[in-house]
Amino acid sequence: MNASLSQRLLWTLVLAAGASLALYATFATVHYSWNWESAWKYRNQMVWGWMTTLLISVGAMMVSIFVGFTLMIGRRSPILPVRLLCSGVVELLRGSPLLVQLLIGYYIIATAMNVNDPLVVGTILLGCFEGAYLAEIFRGAVESIGATQREAARAVGFSKVQTYRYVIIPQAVRRALPGTTGQLVSLIKDSSLLSVIGIEELVQKVKILNSSSYTALEGYLPLAAAYLIVTMPLSWYASRLERRFAYET
Repeated sequence: MNASLSQRLLWTLVLAAGASLALYATFATVHYSWNWESAWKYRNQMVWGWMTTLLISVGAMMVSIFVGFTLMIGRRSPILPVRLLCSGVVELLRGSPLLVQLLIGYYIIATAMNVNDPLVVGTILLGCFEGAYLAEIFRGAVESIGATQREAARAVGFSKVQTYRYVIIPQAVRRALPGTTGQLVSLIKDSSLLSVIGIEELVQKVKILNSSSYTALEGYLPLAAAYLIVTMPLSWYASRLERRFAYET
């Protein structure tokens, strides 16, 4: 870890600690009655929910990247039916709410296919939903590469595959990283909707905690911290990749 990344990490932790203290002090002034003892009894359930969220997020990330890359290739295909099919899938997934897709995908499509594991179905559906957005991010990054670079690659004897591998993809990866990182962070937060198909992930565990122990902030503050633990390293790693792929155009 280089000095700049360590400094950014330190400042982020300081700001997070300061914000937490300020929030705590604010509620202390309005005489909020904290009840951490009741919340502590559900710590194992919270950890289990956090692990479930982490498992879903990692699986959905892999599915979304694969789906996004496949749809991007399909939308750029010279075959008209393939291009129209991939365009239709992208517009359908992006144009309808994730909640509706989860309900239809699990209770209708998965049931008809005799797939009864909500964790697997939810991960795939979440990955496909986010993959439609990644497809557009990838397509925009690829199409931002100037046509002169493709012509130069053909002039030196590169095939189409070699042109993509050595010329287009390395540049497109760097340009797609910020948008991809934001979409993957959104994926992690969208995993909370999987509770509608019976998956007890982190948010659902917090709801159970609050309703059982008659608390509110004692569940939501650890919830926010748990999501930051997952999303912040992803952002830092993406920043490192951006510097790794940095180049002079």
